[in-house]
Amino acid sequence: MSNKRKSTVLLEHHLKHLKLPTILKEYPLLAKSCSQEKCDYPTYLLRLCEKELADRQRRAMDRRIKAAKFPMLKTIDSFEFAAQSSVNEPLIRELLRCEFIDNNENVLLIGNSGTGKTHLATALGFAACCQGYKVRFFGCTALVTQLLEAREDRQLQRLLTQLQKQNLLILDELGYVPFSKAGSELLFEVVSRAYERQSLIITTNLPFENWTEVCGSERLTGAMLDRLTHKVHIIEANGQSYRLEQSRKRLARQKKRTGQN
Repeated sequence: MSNKRKSTVLLEHHLKHLKLPTILKEYPLLAKSCSQEKCDYPTYLLRLCEKELADRQRRAMDRRIKAAKFPMLKTIDSFEFAAQSSVNEPLIRELLRCEFIDNNENVLLIGNSGTGKTHLATALGFAACCQGYKVRFFGCTALVTQLLEAREDRQLQRLLTQLQKQNLLILDELGYVPFSKAGSELLFEVVSRAYERQSLIITTNLPFENWTEVCGSERLTGAMLDRLTHKVHIIEANGQSYRLEQSRKRLARQKKRTGQN
């Protein structure tokens, strides 16, 4: 084996051992282009490192998005603000910078069913993942069920600790299903632990005065709202149902095609 071949084999072995897959993949082509451009060695090494860093950041972002467990990936680009004029677009744009997470502030999205609350919550969560924050999305009922099951299995503290490791928790659709006394108490525990340590995004179709319908106890509901609303951004979505409007449009198109045929 020639010295050049031996050096190449050793180099590739070391790059694999050091877990530098992008440099391993890119170094021959980049060496050729840098040679053509007559770049010096520091420039060549810098470009290799920049490629490796960019790839690592992309992979880390992909892992955060996967770990968030969004039910469906939605970005702000696909949200139709024109169809939901009650939504405060400047505030949403500001929240996309994710400074509210740095400040351990909460976001409450309140409004009718089908007005895009889950879309907005997901878009904010996606933006947070892209900016390096750990995010976890839950349906509110599913989270309470998971908490109750964890308590039965004596795994509650483990689950609560996992939740506390997130920078942002998204609790979707509070208000559709009332909780048991035990379920409400466990949800309060999550909110209480997050207070001034994490950020919460909660979507709900209920005004604050009706939260007792879901949580039961007025005392517990009051304590939960006190923590949630201490540092909060409230976004109201009170327009017509987007899903209903889309269904009407599809029906109109179908009728038009039927009439044409």
